[in-house]
Amino acid sequence: MTTTAPEHVPVVVIGAGPTGLTAATLLARHGVPVLVLERHRAPYPLPRAVHLDDEVHRILQALGVHEEFGAISRPARGMRLLDGSHRVLGEFLRDDLCGRHGFPQANMFDQPELEQLLRDNLENHPLVTLRGGIEVTAVSPPPHSGAPVEVSLRDEDSGVSRTLLADAVLGCDGANSLVRASIGSRMQDLATAQQWLVVDIRCRLPPPAWDGVHQVCDPRRPATYMRVGEDRYRWEFRLRSAEPPEELTDRGRLLELIAPWTTGIPEDELQVVRTATYTFCAQVADRWRHGRIFLLGDAAHLTPPFIGQGMGSGLRDAYNLAWKLARVLTGRAPEALLDSYQAERRPHARQLVRTAVVIGALMTGGGPGAALARRAALPAVSRLPGASGLVLSAVGPALRPGPLVRSRPRRRPGHPRPGTLCPQHPVSDPGSRPRPLDDLLGERFALLAAAPLSPALHRLVRALDARVIHLRDPRCPRLGTGRGDLRADPGETALVRWMGTAGAVLLRPDRVVLATAARPRPGRACGDDLAAAAAAWAPLLGLHGHVAVAAAPEGR
Repeated sequence: MTTTAPEHVPVVVIGAGPTGLTAATLLARHGVPVLVLERHRAPYPLPRAVHLDDEVHRILQALGVHEEFGAISRPARGMRLLDGSHRVLGEFLRDDLCGRHGFPQANMFDQPELEQLLRDNLENHPLVTLRGGIEVTAVSPPPHSGAPVEVSLRDEDSGVSRTLLADAVLGCDGANSLVRASIGSRMQDLATAQQWLVVDIRCRLPPPAWDGVHQVCDPRRPATYMRVGEDRYRWEFRLRSAEPPEELTDRGRLLELIAPWTTGIPEDELQVVRTATYTFCAQVADRWRHGRIFLLGDAAHLTPPFIGQGMGSGLRDAYNLAWKLARVLTGRAPEALLDSYQAERRPHARQLVRTAVVIGALMTGGGPGAALARRAALPAVSRLPGASGLVLSAVGPALRPGPLVRSRPRRRPGHPRPGTLCPQHPVSDPGSRPRPLDDLLGERFALLAAAPLSPALHRLVRALDARVIHLRDPRCPRLGTGRGDLRADPGETALVRWMGTAGAVLLRPDRVVLATAARPRPGRACGDDLAAAAAAWAPLLGLHGHVAVAAAPEGR
């Protein structure tokens, strides 16, 4: 009797939601075959997430679906804070809908449409295989380092169970994650959970409400309203303690709740797509990795919706992990590189969850006294110069210093901060029209230079296979370019301004600033300091043979 060997795949992604599909696509773009296992055969049909910011829109650009997403999303104009009687306490408007990353700062959308986009996009990536109708029943960590992970699954159509082997497993399987349980990880509460009623309505007639996000800052019945699409609208109402949800989901009671926003709309025009009770949690997993088993998205963190970062944090997880895992699986970097995933993403996600908790408490928490304080303070705050920009700006914090986020004992004034994202401005290849920066960088490391490069920095750039963009700086007009380098148009100075006093900025494949080089004196090249400092992090990227060469003086 012969026994069929289990199927062996490089990466298994469990869960075909936005996080899982993003991770799979990014890995494929790095040349890694991926198998995605999903219980549902089609995108879950009901809307869930409705917002993402310009940083996350930029990740969709990396997937190649940003234009399609732009066609199914709409920019959010701003936010109004209202009291319990729907009087305006403060209004915060965006002067410029487009953010520093090249996309609208707030994008409203319908999650099933986004998931369908991501599924359709897999046709452009033959290295990704999506299998629906598959229930994953167990994930077994290997007995020793280097052994494959066992994934047990059952085909829901045939009922056949089998096991496959994977070099890495990504648990993108949601709040009730089987993968999280398999590695012994537990969720840690950062705040008390709250019960909210979520209502999605379709209406062909536009309601007479202001076309932006409304936040009712009433501790008795906090609520949120937003327009999601051309004919789709969402309301969220916090349930009171021990309040049965069915008391609010009766159609008559539901129409009463949304009446302040739907005055004059005939009742038969209001099509209730769904009502659902959600528990808004503030939780972060204590452990995100066991060997080559990883947690991403809701499996790793859950956040209240007040700053709209739930789904976006999952896509950030995928963007952070994909290039690192690809580098390890293709033998270009040691296993230690994967340690940076949890070290970078967990504090970042935790800070966003805490921010959402604080913002929610400021807007909806407390009793009558807190409501009076908001009524007194918010009008004055909204009139302060720059208040709208501060309130509506991107909330993503910088990554903490670590091996791939180089901090210095004395921070250089005027240099971009390591751990932050590089902004995206149009850049032109010679003879071409301006294109978004990321389209030119691809999936590679990159160096932005506002000064000539030293030989040591040239060697480091070659070792990293980094794309170089020489930016024309009026203070340094003569720049030599190397083979394959790009040059910005003379008038494109936004990136030079962002670079400040830095002569060069090294970017990771996820557009995070890794390190900077000082701007040299006139007539001198820059980068010896950056190349010398690479000895601390280059081995983590598999550049053992290049560190000494990159740091050595010319001629040695």
